[in-house]
Amino acid sequence: MHQFLQENSYPKELRESIISLPREEGWIAPYMYNYKGIWIPPHHLYGALRCQQHFQAQDSDIILCTLPKCGTTWLKALVFALTTRKQYSHETQSPLLTTNPHGLIPLMENIYSRENSPNFPLNNGVRLLSTHLPHALLQKSVVESKCKLIYLCRNQKDTLVSLWHYANKSRGEVLGLGAIPFPEAFNKYRRGASVYGPFWDHMLGYWKESLENPSKVLFLKYEEIKEEPEVQLRRIAAFLGCPFSEEEDEGGVAGGIVRLCSFESLSNLEVNKTGKGPVIPIGNNTYFRKGEVGDWRNHLTDEMATRLDQIVEEKFKGTGLKL
Repeated sequence: MHQFLQENSYPKELRESIISLPREEGWIAPYMYNYKGIWIPPHHLYGALRCQQHFQAQDSDIILCTLPKCGTTWLKALVFALTTRKQYSHETQSPLLTTNPHGLIPLMENIYSRENSPNFPLNNGVRLLSTHLPHALLQKSVVESKCKLIYLCRNQKDTLVSLWHYANKSRGEVLGLGAIPFPEAFNKYRRGASVYGPFWDHMLGYWKESLENPSKVLFLKYEEIKEEPEVQLRRIAAFLGCPFSEEEDEGGVAGGIVRLCSFESLSNLEVNKTGKGPVIPIGNNTYFRKGEVGDWRNHLTDEMATRLDQIVEEKFKGTGLKL
């Protein structure tokens, strides 16, 4: 991560790629850059560019697609536990008990920022991967292959609050920078200048693709998983072609996965209380703040909330997508 803290330390390939791009102060890194309409931090942009060059999707790949702070950690845990359920006992053997979900399902932009040809781990012959990239910037091989994409979105107000908390903790721990005042974060977010934003373009890109190609893209909502986690887990299982058997239903396997992957369970594991991430040396506990629906009410004024609601109503009008 440290090579991306200052522009003069960027790799030559990245410096040449971003030299003419619009930029502004970043949420975590000192700057973020506007690449084809998307605001991306430099290390992720570097990884995304290399990913574009080198990544080849396989038909069996499962790629989890999210904006940051939309429930990525939870989705990774659920999908990992679901797809490896015949391999491990979720109660005693699951790697989730000793490894943070981000260590089990790597973010492609992070991995490619460090190496050209990463050796992604296989789980039952399947590569489990993740990305924050919008659909428009996915590699050609991802779009053309039969790999499966699972997209998770979250209410824009809660996403903003979660992103703000995460950014400030990261800025303090990794860079020693001061916090971003919340009004400033709100203004950046509503303008679309958030990490991988604008958030509306990101959501709508995957939403439209899920309508046009439902066998390839599954569109999930954070709030619906919170409300009915087992129902949504079964949706994911059916989408991936690995539904629960009658025997598994009798054994309560789905419920066991939901319990293992719950906020309460994961946040209390030792690895998630004291461990640190492999790329950005920030504590794993940063990924577990509250996980609540509606926490935005403790941070946004009525005027702020109304403004974000108006943006969503305006951008999503006629699409069928409701948050």
